[in-house]
Amino acid sequence: MTDGWFTETLHRGYGQSFEIVETLVRERTPYQDLTIFQTRALGRVLVLDGAVQTTEADEFYYHEMIAHLPLFSQERARRVLIIGGGDGGTLREVLKHPSVEQATIVEIDARVVELSREHLPKLSNGAFEDPRTHLIIGDGTKFAEESADTFDAIIVDSTDPIGPSIPLFEEPFYRSCAKRLDGRGVLIRQAGVPFFQAGEYRDTHRMLSNVFRDCTVALVPVPTYCGGHMALALASDDPENLNCGRASLDRRFSHAGIETRYYTPEIHDAALALPAFMKKALQSSPPTS
Repeated sequence: MTDGWFTETLHRGYGQSFEIVETLVRERTPYQDLTIFQTRALGRVLVLDGAVQTTEADEFYYHEMIAHLPLFSQERARRVLIIGGGDGGTLREVLKHPSVEQATIVEIDARVVELSREHLPKLSNGAFEDPRTHLIIGDGTKFAEESADTFDAIIVDSTDPIGPSIPLFEEPFYRSCAKRLDGRGVLIRQAGVPFFQAGEYRDTHRMLSNVFRDCTVALVPVPTYCGGHMALALASDDPENLNCGRASLDRRFSHAGIETRYYTPEIHDAALALPAFMKKALQSSPPTS
């Protein structure tokens, strides 16, 4: 971060730059480097360990899809677990569903929640004050392993597999999550940017396939993620969830009566159609059970 610009260089030989109007936060939390700055084009931007997590301008692409894909894949999800997601954007979208009775969010870094609520309030839009929200500051892997609660959906809204997020990308964590899901539940997690991180979505799909009866990947455009598209891996022990069809999606979306900026039943259906290079990569990594 120099001379009024922040440059993100996650991948060798490639980067993107943001013009900074004002730096609002720059600190080392107990877990990671956290920066929030104001830009001219994209509003406020949250950066963790040098990687852009979200911007006010385009956050809705990611947060709507990671929330609504699993919740509209089933009938009337009531209990939802979010692991990570301390900025509150995913929580905001989950709570739009009138069927949701409780949303438990487990975030390891309290400062992400505190500073996002202070400097990025549009993301959560009051979601942390909703009486259905149960916020836990703690380790998501331990919660999944030790909790006795069960959920209709688990949303793993984590950073890439570095630092405290590494255990969230390993098979023992997915096995713990499977125990936390009821029989018809759906798990979703971000699985990297396919153009640059083929290994991440391929390995995620392989490990989830070892644990769940059904697993697929959706593709979501996010303008400010290096590479342009984010992979979201979905898994369930009920194959009907991930193949519920347009008629069910249309009916559920209409019944929920929620407003979205990106998600629609048509987009949901289309997101599951993968380009050839991704399909080939997934076919080359069968389960290892």
